[in-house]
Amino acid sequence: MTRKEELRIKLDRVRTLMSSLEFDGVFLKRQDDFSWLSCGGQNYIGWGDMGLCGLLVTQDKTYAVTNVIEEPRMREEEQLEELGFKIHAGAWQDTGFEARTLKSLVPSGRIAFDYTHDLGPNIEGEIKKLRLSLTKSEIERMRKVGIMATLALEEAAVSVRPGDTEIEAIKRIANALYDQDMMSTSLMCAADDRLMKYRHAIATPTKIKERFQIGGNMRKWGLTVCLTRYVNFVPVTDELRKQYRLNQLIDTTMMVNTVVGRAYHEPLKAAQKLYDEHGYGDEFLKHHLGGPIGYANRDYRVDFNLPGTIQENQGFCWNPSITGTKSEDTILVRKDGFEFITRPIVFPKNEVVVDGKTFIRSDILEKF
Repeated sequence: MTRKEELRIKLDRVRTLMSSLEFDGVFLKRQDDFSWLSCGGQNYIGWGDMGLCGLLVTQDKTYAVTNVIEEPRMREEEQLEELGFKIHAGAWQDTGFEARTLKSLVPSGRIAFDYTHDLGPNIEGEIKKLRLSLTKSEIERMRKVGIMATLALEEAAVSVRPGDTEIEAIKRIANALYDQDMMSTSLMCAADDRLMKYRHAIATPTKIKERFQIGGNMRKWGLTVCLTRYVNFVPVTDELRKQYRLNQLIDTTMMVNTVVGRAYHEPLKAAQKLYDEHGYGDEFLKHHLGGPIGYANRDYRVDFNLPGTIQENQGFCWNPSITGTKSEDTILVRKDGFEFITRPIVFPKNEVVVDGKTFIRSDILEKF
């Protein structure tokens, strides 16, 4: 599938939504939506919500609206003109250029946005739904991102030694990512006592002694994957190994229950049942368990009130945890099951059995 073929699929989705909501134009400027519609492009120089170039879709035309600073790169590197977007670029100091241009291009004034704007309603929630089911090309790209991210994280984790700091550990991942023209949207590392105290442990100058957890969200072409791994410099105790196996059983059970057409909360219910059966009911309440992933770290954090159903070719990253352990890898939901987007490559492997089927998951890496 070419980039233009992928774009046609996405424009059809946007225009169908426009017709159903009776709009004559939709303007997308968020970083995630720009990457999605431009088929892997980037409209920002620093990661966040909003970008510096927006894409306007009408029923028969497409435009890019930006400033003279961004215009050359949007044309030459993002190749927006080749994709069919006519570029309108204003002076950097002309703060009214964007609004005037949108009014002239959509004279009816019936225009919607993926962010809050004076000219029309914010329909980001509806736009996000258009992104959830990945195209063939996006699936191919996401598979590549999964391999590159896994190698960057696992090879960095393998290189860590006692006495290295948490910051040094994630710096090695960041370097490996930049070597592949990738970026992180979050990287976390926690060692020893901090691992037991904090679910979201940002990296600090703390020196690693006996064990550490390392993980995060990594992105290329706008597509994000997530994974977490563990390293021990002392023998893994039977208690820790048993807990980690249970954590992986919960995670893999959620994956198995992530089935096309089911409600988002069905995997959550399956996880809660296992937490309760094994005497960890209180742990279920201490951290969210993740959800869909694609052009954002999580499109939604799934809870029991989240509406909607699981789609074919939708990415997911569940992250159930028990104090001191977490299981986390990215999967892609397929018509007849799911496939792992991230999986152990350098790390040791272990088997997890759910409903009579065996799944390969990463084990704790022991180095002593």
